[in-house]
Amino acid sequence: MMEHKGYRATVTFDDAAGVFHGEVIDTRDVIVFEGRSVAQLRKEFKHSVDDYLKACRERGRTPDRPFSGKIPLRIPPEIHRAAAAAAKAQGTSLNAWIAKTVEEEARKFAR
Repeated sequence: MMEHKGYRATVTFDDAAGVFHGEVIDTRDVIVFEGRSVAQLRKEFKHSVDDYLKACRERGRTPDRPFSGKIPLRIPPEIHRAAAAAAKAQGTSLNAWIAKTVEEEARKFAR
């Protein structure tokens, strides 16, 4: 995972074209970049983020920032009740229980 100014990116490699493709995640805006070497990829990533921030400033637009950490969540009442019971049984708040559970599951994909 690459990071610049709080923005993170994922990278894939197109073997047929011999090119790395990157995409900034954690934002609703589309920010992409590519390079033929790791050094070029890093340079293009930083340039893309900086260019995005500059374009937003020039347009008087607030850049979409990485996620805030707040998730409006709608679940069926029976799941809400079960989650609250699980949290209580573990001696924690529902918010802390949900955060821990989401973190455990998300770590499986962050590797």
